[in-house]
Amino acid sequence: MELREQLTNRLSDNFTETDAERLKQFGEHYRGKVRDLFIGDKEIIMVTTDRLSAFDVVLTSVPCKGAILNGITLAAFEATADICKNHIIDSPHPNVMRVRKAEPISAEIIVRRYITGSLWRDYEAGKAGVYGIEFPTDLKRDQRFETPIITPSTKAAVGEHDLPISREGLVSEGHVEKELLDQACEIAVKLFERGEELAAKQGLILVDTKYEFGMIDGELAVIDEIHTADSSRYWVADEYEARFAAGDSQLMLDKENIRQWLISQGYKGEGEPPAIPGDVRVDLAEKYVELYQRLLGKEFVPADVKSPADIYSVLGA
Repeated sequence: MELREQLTNRLSDNFTETDAERLKQFGEHYRGKVRDLFIGDKEIIMVTTDRLSAFDVVLTSVPCKGAILNGITLAAFEATADICKNHIIDSPHPNVMRVRKAEPISAEIIVRRYITGSLWRDYEAGKAGVYGIEFPTDLKRDQRFETPIITPSTKAAVGEHDLPISREGLVSEGHVEKELLDQACEIAVKLFERGEELAAKQGLILVDTKYEFGMIDGELAVIDEIHTADSSRYWVADEYEARFAAGDSQLMLDKENIRQWLISQGYKGEGEPPAIPGDVRVDLAEKYVELYQRLLGKEFVPADVKSPADIYSVLGA
């Protein structure tokens, strides 16, 4: 059976909701945009669903998305463990990570090598100054920065929007202390550079990515997910130069595909979102699978993704 057919068959079998009652023994339930957390005294059960969010709004679901995100995250944590401590303990199910409980930093550290996506839209609209960075006036869409830049955002609650902010603003508004923020930003750039190296070996460009940090036993640690198609942008490397020179859009293997589709429908996060057809959801699933297979160097088989019901049995719930 072809991959697209397998993914299409999973459209009606997406994992969108966790039975919170069955997992209440593991702690307080918190429902994020994509993940359901069960927060205990020292550990958290993170259940990654197939829910799809864009512009900080949960919109629909994408076949096998949760298992793909988890697989990429686990590989990325392993590949960067020498740079920064992370919160992973183990993964008893393709959609589940058991992690150490951390005290999160109230900021998202976004590292960018190219001006694209939301940064390009802000730059065109004259709003990029919010980051406290002086950008040249002659930049072109998708242009590469000589060195990575950091454009932070606040960490919003579910149903609210993350807000762009400068590093100075994060400190002055009391989101995070300067010394800790500086440390997080320094580590974030090192993580990003490692991600760039690994992507380049697979013919990909890591364009930008988001990192979240927390404190575990008094030590800074990277938490949540890293280098996935949800938290990062990836382009196909051998397509970049020609597409950039022509002013064409890059070949993307990430969630920016659905953002662009939504923008084409006149939706940017405000008001009622459009219904997303099944074929658009499968298109995105194919991009996620391609990224998984290229980054990890192994096949992804949708039929091998275990049923969400297995989550409860492997956790003894």
